[in-house]
Amino acid sequence: MSAAETSRVLVVDDDAPMRELLAVGLRSETISVDTVTGAEQAITYVATVDVDVIITDLRMTGLNGLELCTRIVQQNPNLPVIVLTAFGDYDTAVHAIRAGAYDFISKPVSLEILRIAVDRAITHGQLRREVRRLRVCLEEKRYANTMIGDSPAMREVFDLIARVGCSGSSVLVTGESGTGKELVARALHDQSQALGPFVAVNCAAIPEQLLESELFGHEKGAYTDAKTTRQGLFLEANGGTLFLDEIGELPVGIQPKLLRALQERVIRPVGGRKDMPFNARLVAATNRDLNLAVEEGRFRQDLYFRVNVIEIPLPPLRTRGSDVLLLAAHFLSEFSLRAKKEVLGLTPEVAAQFLQYAWPGNVRELSNVVERAVAFARHDHVTVADLPKHLAQIRKAEVVIGTDASELVSLEEMERRYVLHVLESMGGSRTAAAKILGLDRTTLWRRLERYGAKAPDAKH
Repeated sequence: MSAAETSRVLVVDDDAPMRELLAVGLRSETISVDTVTGAEQAITYVATVDVDVIITDLRMTGLNGLELCTRIVQQNPNLPVIVLTAFGDYDTAVHAIRAGAYDFISKPVSLEILRIAVDRAITHGQLRREVRRLRVCLEEKRYANTMIGDSPAMREVFDLIARVGCSGSSVLVTGESGTGKELVARALHDQSQALGPFVAVNCAAIPEQLLESELFGHEKGAYTDAKTTRQGLFLEANGGTLFLDEIGELPVGIQPKLLRALQERVIRPVGGRKDMPFNARLVAATNRDLNLAVEEGRFRQDLYFRVNVIEIPLPPLRTRGSDVLLLAAHFLSEFSLRAKKEVLGLTPEVAAQFLQYAWPGNVRELSNVVERAVAFARHDHVTVADLPKHLAQIRKAEVVIGTDASELVSLEEMERRYVLHVLESMGGSRTAAAKILGLDRTTLWRRLERYGAKAPDAKH
C-alpha cells in the first residue's frame, strides 16, 4: 500500500469508552476508523462501505462477536475480522478462529499489539483480494495463446505480437533465460495463420558439425555418416516458421551461410551443388547482448541486422508485478491436476514472498517452484513451509544511498553502489548478479573493472 492510500477500520463495540479508546489509538495518516455499537449495524455498514479490517468485541448485546464474524466471513471471506474479549481462554480462541476470525486478542488490549495486528490484517486482506482478482483474470484468459500476463509490460508484448504477427518480417525475441521467448515465437506463428509448421531448433544444443546439416540438410555421401539425403529444417518449415533459439550461440562458421539464406531466400544442402528455395519466416531468440557480441567479433553485424528487423524484448518476471501471482495460479492449476491433488491456491504469506523475490530464473524458475510446492503441499493451499529454503527465507533488500545533503551522490556513484550491493547479495556470483541487473555477464565484468572491484571469491 502506498503512503497516499488510506485503509478503513471498523470498530464494533457496545461500550462507548472502549470504542473511543480504540478509534483514537488506531487513527493515523494511513488508517481511518469508524465505529458502530453492535453487530447488526456492522453488517449494514459493510454492505455499503468498503472496509479493510473489522475489530469486534466478543460479548455484545444482540449478536455477539463470533456470530458477527461468521456472518462477515460468509458474505466477504477476504475481509479480516479481529476479535477482542476479556475472556481469553483457549476454548474461546478456538471458537473465534473456527468462526473465521483473522486474529484473537485478549483484553486489556495493548494498543501497540493491536496496531501490529491491524497492519498485518490489512496486508493479509489486500493479498487475498489480489489473488482473487488474478484468479478471475486467469479464468477470463487475458493472455495471448499460452502467454499469461496482465502487466503493462506484457500488454505491450501482446500488442507487438498482434501488430507484426502477419508481417512475415524476421523477428528477434530478446530477454533473460526463462522469460518465455519460445512462447512469443509460437504466438507469432499462430498470429500469422501460416499453413506450414512451427519448427524449432536450439542453436546451443547441437554440435557445430551437425548444426549446418540440421539447418540446411545434406546430400547422400556428403560426409561419413550421411547414408541418405536429408531435408533440412529450412525446407521442413516451408510455409511456416523457423525458430532459432539461442542464436547468440550460433557458430561463426555457419553465420555466413545463414546470412546468405536469409538474403537470397535459398539454401544449399551440405554436399549439394544447387540452391533450393524456401518460404519460411525466421524468428530468432537470444538471452545474450548481440550488440556486444558484434563488437567482440562473435556475431556478424550484417547477420544481426538481418535477423533483427523487428525486436520484441521480453521483460524479466521481477518487473512484471502481480503477473507472478497470475502465473503461479496457472501453474498451480496445471500441476495439482497432474499430481491429482486438490491444491486450490497460495496463502497470503506465500503470495507476499512471491511478490518480493527477484526470480533470477524468471517464469521457468516460478514453474519449478510451484511444481515442487504442489508435491510438498499437505493442505489445500501452498504454505511457506512448502517453498524452497532460499525463497521461504527471502527478505526485502534495501540499499541505503543516503538522505543527508552531505550524502547526495552522482547517478554514476549510485549505480556503482547498487551494482556492488547486488553482487554482494548474490554471494559474489557474477552470473547471478548479471541476471538480477539485466546485464550481460561480460558487461558486468567490465563495469566491475571500471569500479576497481571484482567478485569477492571470483565466483561465476
